Amino acid sequence: MSTKTKRMSAEEKRKVITGLYHTSKDVYTEKEIVSLATKAGVNANSIIDINQSLCDDNLVDTEKIGGSKYFWSFPAKADRMRQLEHEETVRKIEELGKGIVEAEVKLADAKRGREEEEDGGNGDDGEEEGEKPMTRAAKMARRSELVKSVAEKTAELDKLKENDPQAIADLEKELKLVTEAATRWTDNVFACQEVSERECVCVYCCFCWGILSLFECITIVIF
Repeated sequence: MSTKTKRMSAEEKRKVITGLYHTSKDVYTEKEIVSLATKAGVNANSIIDINQSLCDDNLVDTEKIGGSKYFWSFPAKADRMRQLEHEETVRKIEELGKGIVEAEVKLADAKRGREEEEDGGNGDDGEEEGEKPMTRAAKMARRSELVKSVAEKTAELDKLKENDPQAIADLEKELKLVTEAATRWTDNVFACQEVSERECVCVYCCFCWGILSLFECITIVIF
């Protein structure tokens, strides 16, 4: 009659192999632990991987001596690991508790002054005496209206700047300076032309200088 080996979960295999170490309190080679775990009902193909996972979790110690690797684990190590894990959990809980307290304080500070009371406010927000205090919702609505009004007035101001008397005066002053400079150079050209014709340097000086018949004094009228 054939016997069927009970299938074990990965966690059950870990407990069986850990139990072998803790029961004997001895040191084993990889070959020895595979043999013992197989006799205990663990699938031989998974023993090496399970044993390695115990090493990775610091539940089993290992050391390579020469060409062989040795494994061991004592009950005190597991107890120490659980103690360290417990201490770490307690530390995290304390940090979270402090964070919760700080968050509650910040939340209370953020809510302070924003509560909408049944009577519509606390009466010290600048309303005139005798007027009903505004609720926070009413104040926020009023703020939105004022922001919109400021934007409209700013746009209107920018448009009016195009006809700003001071800006127009500055443009007129600049235009006058430019006109005077152009007239001065025009007068210089006419003076050179007069000298050239008088001294008979060149009868066709205007043609040589590229002066067209349209060339004349600049006149401008500023209103």
